[in-house]
Amino acid sequence: MAQIHEFIALIDWKGAVNGPTTDYKSYSRDYEISIDGRPVIKGSAAPAFLGTDDRYNPEDLLVASLSACHLLSYLALCARKNISVTAYHDEAWGKMEMLDGKLRFSEVILRPVVAITKTSNLDKARRLHHDAHETCFIANSVNFPVLNEAIVEYAD
Repeated sequence: MAQIHEFIALIDWKGAVNGPTTDYKSYSRDYEISIDGRPVIKGSAAPAFLGTDDRYNPEDLLVASLSACHLLSYLALCARKNISVTAYHDEAWGKMEMLDGKLRFSEVILRPVVAITKTSNLDKARRLHHDAHETCFIANSVNFPVLNEAIVEYAD
């Protein structure tokens, strides 16, 4: 039986209070994301697209979503395979470029640095990054490479 999960996000733009979209350079790119009573996420376009740098932009959120999905997939696999993770830090990076006449993401690189307990199997912990990539819902949904340059070490 197929699993189906649905997600709803509300996007609210009130930029017309500063003037309607009569000129490309003058309208506000600021908006708010609301999801089921959780704290509001303040968004804007990236500064390269006339947004502000004090709000999250869709490009940042896509890179963050890929990183978070990998993190959660990895932690779940580690828990199931008796790998005790004590710390995880990722500095994910994404590149957009003009391809086939369209500006789009061409790759994202995840660079997680993971600490595990000395009783955990280091080789297995390293291999599980591959499995986490294979099970990450978001990585499976994009049409560009998501690369992983993980470092796994024993915690001090």
